[in-house]
Amino acid sequence: MKYGFVNVAAAVPTVKVADVEYNVQQIESLIAQAEDRGVEVMVFPELCITGYSCQDLFKEQLLLDHAEDGVVKLLDFTRKLNVIVIVGLPVVVNGLLYNCAAVLQGGQLLGIVPKVYLPNYGEFYEKRWFASAQDLNATDIYFAGSPVHVSAEPQVFVTADGVKFGVEICEDVWAPTPPSNNLALAGADVIFNLSASDELIGKHAYLKSLLAQQSARMISGYVYASCGFGESTQDVVYGGNAIIFENGRLLEEGDRFSLLPQIKMCQIDVQALHVERRTNTTFINAQRNAHAREIACKATCQRPFELFRNIDPYPFIPKSEDMQASCEEILNIQVMGLVKRLHHINGKKAVIGISGGLDSTLALLVTVKAFDKLGLDRQGIVGITMPGFGTTDRTYNNALKLMETLGVTIREISIAAAVTQHFSDINHDASVHDITYENSQARERTQILMDVANKENAIVVGTGDLSELALGWATYNGDHMSMYGVNAGVPKTLIRYLVGYVAGEMATDTLMDIIDTPISPELIPADENGNIKQKTEDLVGPYELHDFFIYYFLRYGFSPKKIFLLAKRAFCTATSEKPALYDEETIKKWLTTFCRRFFNQQFKRSCLPDGPKVGSVSLSPRGDWRMPSDASSALWLKECEALACN
Repeated sequence: MKYGFVNVAAAVPTVKVADVEYNVQQIESLIAQAEDRGVEVMVFPELCITGYSCQDLFKEQLLLDHAEDGVVKLLDFTRKLNVIVIVGLPVVVNGLLYNCAAVLQGGQLLGIVPKVYLPNYGEFYEKRWFASAQDLNATDIYFAGSPVHVSAEPQVFVTADGVKFGVEICEDVWAPTPPSNNLALAGADVIFNLSASDELIGKHAYLKSLLAQQSARMISGYVYASCGFGESTQDVVYGGNAIIFENGRLLEEGDRFSLLPQIKMCQIDVQALHVERRTNTTFINAQRNAHAREIACKATCQRPFELFRNIDPYPFIPKSEDMQASCEEILNIQVMGLVKRLHHINGKKAVIGISGGLDSTLALLVTVKAFDKLGLDRQGIVGITMPGFGTTDRTYNNALKLMETLGVTIREISIAAAVTQHFSDINHDASVHDITYENSQARERTQILMDVANKENAIVVGTGDLSELALGWATYNGDHMSMYGVNAGVPKTLIRYLVGYVAGEMATDTLMDIIDTPISPELIPADENGNIKQKTEDLVGPYELHDFFIYYFLRYGFSPKKIFLLAKRAFCTATSEKPALYDEETIKKWLTTFCRRFFNQQFKRSCLPDGPKVGSVSLSPRGDWRMPSDASSALWLKECEALACN
């Protein structure tokens, strides 16, 4: 394990029923492939050494003896390998036959795990051949040339790198209280399931839902391998499932109904799971009565680490199959937050500054939806465009067109004269375009909004977003302030996406042009051609990078070193579908900027207006993020400085 990742695999060999020699050869072939690819732990299907569908042949001593011999061969095969292998076979203990998983590594039999819940309904008759782990008295046996302890006691295996994993078998996960519950609560980061689930209409979808929920509930990785081609089709068909989940999210899935052996490999982020468990007090409380016997695995040769797991460059963008439903859900959270606030204050009016940019556009769309939901007249929404020294015709016209299209009250109040007077009052040279020049305009706009709201008995709806809050890209007591911030939980990449979604619904060219407009506070005069000169992303960096940093810094508390690794994979990797988006030097530069600004600008987040949490990340000082405004960024900046670029 490096950077918190463990390489796991689910393997589905072809089998011949009761042909142990053939089955072991197929298993060895897949083990060799896994070893070459750096797999650390891999799991095979239930009873894969003999085949699951042997039926009454499980009563034959010859088959049982050969199954044990098969484990001896696998132990010899793995003697010089690093990979930990989990295989299924029948094992006799104290005169009873158990459906078991054997855990092998480097020529050693680390443990045997018996199945707890035996299905004996429908097409299943396991109790005809096997005893349950509940019937087992703890004992030491000699199996496959090795002494090994066998009991019903939960067993957690611990790799040399400290990754903990547990094993359950097929029906166990379908039970009301799966063994994986206790295993995960006792510390297992990953659960491996050896299965032999047959295919029925609708069963596969239910299975995936079951595994997703179990991995989410246990905040664990879940690696599932089920019998495939070669099992008897006398009465049922086995599809050969290889499925890997991490905390409810599907990472890998094999091809069902394949005639060929297959191995699905991926990297599970154990560090992310640990962070989730530490912050989930419900999980922590549930651990009080959990226990398991821990078994140490052997140390292995360390390979150079390579991150091959796909990393989404846009973690805030919904990945739901029903994108319309995802967008509507996000908008409804924002809308209902504002609806409750308006209802509470008996508000009939709202004031909002409209710049012609993305943030104010989304805030206006949300406010319109809130008024519609309350049955209020849209004319009660006072949209104010406040042109200043840097306002361009493009944003000015888009602001007016948007308000006109939505049917809100339109007001135009130029800030030029007031700010010019202010410069005179504070003795500032208007030709000096410094921070005073910029912030004076931002604060004048906020003063206008607040005072108009007082005059109209209205509420000022804030437009600032999560990305700006993280970077502190807001004027303190300027656009930093409002009476309710509907975008406070929405990052910039998601705002662009949501406005695009609404643009598709409304079929308006204005929204599309707003999406294409460079992001800018427009506080510096335009260039000689009247185009935006001050571009935010030129100053603080690309928002798609910062949103990526925000997600992994806040959601998981990852270090700059790990965020850099993930970002390289997400943004520097070229594919046949897209070129690399950034080079490593660029990512390092803006990651350093992010760490510096995030710490330095906390004082702005310590006194935020109310606003709804939308996703898994929030910067509210009353909710997810409580940080001292004077915390040091030295550790983070030092690690950024040490990052090596190729």
